[in-house]
Amino acid sequence: MNQERQQEQQEQDETRLEPESALPAYPGLKRQQIYMVEDAASLQYARTQLQCASILGFDTETKPVFQKGQKSEGPHLVQLATETQAFLFPLTTALQAESIDVIRQLLEQPAIQKVGFGLVDDLRHLKSKFGIVTANVLDLARVMRESKQRDMGVKAAVAKYFGMQMSKSKKTSTSNWAQHPLSEKQIFYAANDAHVALLVYLHWRELKSKALAA
Repeated sequence: MNQERQQEQQEQDETRLEPESALPAYPGLKRQQIYMVEDAASLQYARTQLQCASILGFDTETKPVFQKGQKSEGPHLVQLATETQAFLFPLTTALQAESIDVIRQLLEQPAIQKVGFGLVDDLRHLKSKFGIVTANVLDLARVMRESKQRDMGVKAAVAKYFGMQMSKSKKTSTSNWAQHPLSEKQIFYAANDAHVALLVYLHWRELKSKALAA
């Protein structure tokens, strides 16, 4: 997530975008579209819904470390989203082992594409901590970059492709993602990070397809 936070700072200097004050707020998901995977029933529902998708929005959250030399113990949360729902898998509960099994099946499945912004650290941590070797993952920050010097972050992408301002609270992004239960602000933040990545990708892919067909 360090890469994503760096992108958030860089986005303040993005050019060719309307000023944030001129953009309408990005609405995001409604609470009833967000599922906390915390018991056997919600895990089974998440597995069923996510396995049916051909493309998933993807992200992780990790409790930040603030002391030099301190090692991160994350990820503490994995987010996967379809076009209409987001599923949050806290990896700090008694359901951790079962959740990891489902996450592994989805992330290692080459038939399901996973898309997100700034995924380098996310993938590295999943591999080092859980041995998950992801397949068919597309980092939109790199694919959508407009220059060799800068990756595009999610806020800049939402502004460019949807003409909206996506709120990205630094206080929430650097909050304790290992806590249980998560706050409502954390839940919305995490769910929308994964969900909007999918929507941006689908829109971007459609634009590219139309451009090639023209």
